[in-house]
Amino acid sequence: MSDPEVTNLLGLAPAALEALVRGWGGKPFRARQLLRWVHQRGVDQFSDMTDLARDFRALLQAHCVVAAPPVQLEKHSADGTRKWLFDMGRGNAIETVYIPEDDRGTLCVSSQAGCTVACPFCSTGYQGFSRNLTTAEIVGQLWHANRALARAPEGARLEGTAASPRPVSNVVFMGMGEPLLNYDQVLGALRLMVDDHAYGLSRRRVTVSTSGVVPMIDRLAADCPVALAVSLHAPNDELRDRLVPLNRKHPLAELLAACNRYLEHAPRDFITFEYIMLDGINDTDAHARQLVDVARQVRCKFNLIPFNPFPQSGLRRSPPQRIRLFARQLTDAGLVVTVRKTRGDDIEAACGQLAGEVQDRTRIAERLPDRARVIIRKKETA
Repeated sequence: MSDPEVTNLLGLAPAALEALVRGWGGKPFRARQLLRWVHQRGVDQFSDMTDLARDFRALLQAHCVVAAPPVQLEKHSADGTRKWLFDMGRGNAIETVYIPEDDRGTLCVSSQAGCTVACPFCSTGYQGFSRNLTTAEIVGQLWHANRALARAPEGARLEGTAASPRPVSNVVFMGMGEPLLNYDQVLGALRLMVDDHAYGLSRRRVTVSTSGVVPMIDRLAADCPVALAVSLHAPNDELRDRLVPLNRKHPLAELLAACNRYLEHAPRDFITFEYIMLDGINDTDAHARQLVDVARQVRCKFNLIPFNPFPQSGLRRSPPQRIRLFARQLTDAGLVVTVRKTRGDDIEAACGQLAGEVQDRTRIAERLPDRARVIIRKKETA
């Protein structure tokens, strides 16, 4: 939007919306009404908000819009997964994925156009980094998904679950970007997602996944504690330095201490550790034993993720038998372990495959192929 006076209501957290309404002389209940029209009913035309006063609608029409990012492309997987490519302008596009299951509908949202963490097993990192998304652009992914899924043709229409009348019952910040490196905008989105007058999601059903931004983990615990997932991917600092470069700034001991502090506020009594399974790199019996030692330090469960290959990485997925044996070693030690089912890989919507289109301002992408080769070379000489 070129008019700086126009406010996109998708980007206003409840307190900010109430302040806007109060500035017009309105009462707080008007803000709550507006939240329900925009986020629960998915209405973008103020003329359709029939229980709002006419003069209030005129003010909204003059000064506000409800506008999600435009969709460039939508893909449907054979397993029911859907992926949207949203246009972020200036040559950037981000991807959002909806995964339907019997008891829930999970939306995987993006928080940045690209990513600065640049893990060599994630295709987003190979796009480099352009910019952070705004709260409106983050919430717009959820707003659009609910509308699109609810309005699907008869027979393909997805109803809400017992937990939510809308198709999306769970949100995970596991798309493009590191959410905690876009903290303020992500926090605004989280507050809308858990507000009873907006999306009304339980804090247990909203998950922020981080590669380990320790100071922001502490801030999130204080500001809006939701479920926390940590992209661990290695059981020791030497290997994690190579797989998750952020570890060089916030090593494992620091990260685990932050996880324990977070648990004092968390809506769940555990941290989910995500662990991508890379053939011969982090999947040996010795790695499993080291993970057990990590687990003794934090109340946690493990989500093992079969690597989803893409050409630039040069990495391979651990064989199914190796993944089963690795999982068994953890469960035999008394840990809770799940192996993530690969969904949407036929439309490149599976974990680690989201790439979108990014105008890289960082030149990170140029360094990633060399980093991947180093990881493979160290594996071969180990």
